[in-house]
Amino acid sequence: MQTADQDEPRRGGGPFKFFSEVRAEGRKVTWATRNEVMVSTIMVVIMAILAAIFFFLIDTVAGNLIRWILSLG
Repeated sequence: MQTADQDEPRRGGGPFKFFSEVRAEGRKVTWATRNEVMVSTIMVVIMAILAAIFFFLIDTVAGNLIRWILSLG
């Protein structure tokens, strides 16, 4: 009975061929421009600030509501 490793012949080439193929693949990548990176970074920072404000408000309201409920008893 053969294993999956025995079905395909082993490809040779070694580390030099591997790094050559990595460089070739890297050249195919469409890299973001400096402007795209800046806009994306600014949007992430703005969304993080908005999320922090939102959760701060929700936490404050929930905390006050729970304190009010517990003070009734």
